[in-house]
Amino acid sequence: MGGQYRITGDKYPRMRRPRRRGRLVVLTAASLAVLGAAGWGTLQLIDVFTGGDPASTAGTKAVCAVKASPVAVPKALPEPGTITVNVLNATTRGGLAQKTADELKERGFRIGEVANATKEYDKKVKSTGVLLGPDSALDTSLPVLGAQLAGAERRTDAARKGSEVDLIIGDAFRGLTKKTDADRALAALTEPEPAPTVKKGC
Repeated sequence: MGGQYRITGDKYPRMRRPRRRGRLVVLTAASLAVLGAAGWGTLQLIDVFTGGDPASTAGTKAVCAVKASPVAVPKALPEPGTITVNVLNATTRGGLAQKTADELKERGFRIGEVANATKEYDKKVKSTGVLLGPDSALDTSLPVLGAQLAGAERRTDAARKGSEVDLIIGDAFRGLTKKTDADRALAALTEPEPAPTVKKGC
């Protein structure tokens, strides 16, 4: 270069933009401060809702432990062939006891007495029927017999001896439950009940 301005020496000035390093450092520091404050606030909220329990705070990533339930066992009910049924007619319609007894026999039940109902029940049963047995039959024989006559009332007699049960036919009786429906109801009785699931640590 010539003229009025001349460059002397062996060092030349470098042309560059003004440095902004200081501003970048300030912005970075401010961002870190904001993130730190947000993280601290989150931890404080967790402490508030969990009571400050370290195990609870760690539980944010933990899965609730599930206590294994015992395996459900199918209900044990007697087979129809082990149940002796007395069929008693409490209505004014003749022949119902014998007809019903024959149907029950075809379905595998043992048949005991077939007759008119005793004075206690004769012409006094307005429903489809009454199933009567000893206390021990409440959760054994009566449910099995009850599957054959939907809607029948179940009763027990503490003073009654033996294992025989009575089917007392009432005024609303129109016949036994259809065999397919009775078999389905009986199968439902023997299905195991699902065991409840117990959760811990939630």
